[in-house]
Amino acid sequence: MDMNLQKYLAFVITVEYGSFTKAAEMLKYSQPGISRMIGDLERDWGVSLLERGRSGVRLTSDGLKLLPLAQNVCRECRRLQAQVEELNGLQSGLIRIGTFSSVATHWLPNIIKEFQKDYPNIDYELLLGDYTEIERWIAEGRVDFGFIRLPTLPEFETIFLERDHLLVVMPEDHPLAGVGYFPVAALCDYPFMLLEKGAKAEVSEIFERCGISPKVRFTTWDDYAIMSMVESGLGISILPQLILQRIPYRIITKKLEVQAYREIGLAFRDKGSVPLAVRRFLDYIDHRRPADSDGKNTQV
Repeated sequence: MDMNLQKYLAFVITVEYGSFTKAAEMLKYSQPGISRMIGDLERDWGVSLLERGRSGVRLTSDGLKLLPLAQNVCRECRRLQAQVEELNGLQSGLIRIGTFSSVATHWLPNIIKEFQKDYPNIDYELLLGDYTEIERWIAEGRVDFGFIRLPTLPEFETIFLERDHLLVVMPEDHPLAGVGYFPVAALCDYPFMLLEKGAKAEVSEIFERCGISPKVRFTTWDDYAIMSMVESGLGISILPQLILQRIPYRIITKKLEVQAYREIGLAFRDKGSVPLAVRRFLDYIDHRRPADSDGKNTQV
């Protein structure tokens, strides 16, 4: 890659992660090398781009104005590279995916395994985050597409994938272990472990819809931590069915007496401009992902 483009990329990634060290890890440079490239940019442009501090780096006012332009240069460079790869018959390429942990754990390994059989020279970059983070990565062009909860931001193009039921999770010896459907009111009778980070997620929306206020004792975005705590008898929780595949914990699950689910889909800033490798990969998401809870694959 052209050295100036590497400098632009160093600037963009450093801002994204707020750290020279993190940017160095992502770009496989030394930390002084990243700092030097950004320093070169500042000298070339005659401006200060970043404020350096113990807690990391942040944009100056000039840096804030120039960042979108540098991001655009990096995006156009990737589009140019994708076009070259298309002309060369998809012999190389990079697919950048934003996803949350259950998809990364239970869908993507099999999809990537099948895709690699046909396209062994494609590389992958997975960014794991919550819904809000994934939306930001898509909007910024940091990823080619993201797995997301629908509905999402109105400016995105989306593809519906699957309805993922939300299940009550409890220890095996729980008093309601034998019920057919878990009563909504009973969610308030036991300590509750809430899977949530940042923006309000599905479970809190269920509480609001049903007009209940469970005793939330623990909040985290780590689904396995919640399962372990439930197994230990510390309370109950509600988790998506996709998370609950091949679980190593002694817990049981029940459907709620009311409809509770999330809709999983793919989101793109501009589906028509994604690289060829990504377009091919989407075909494998359609045909290789697991069947939904009704035993049928939803067509993309």
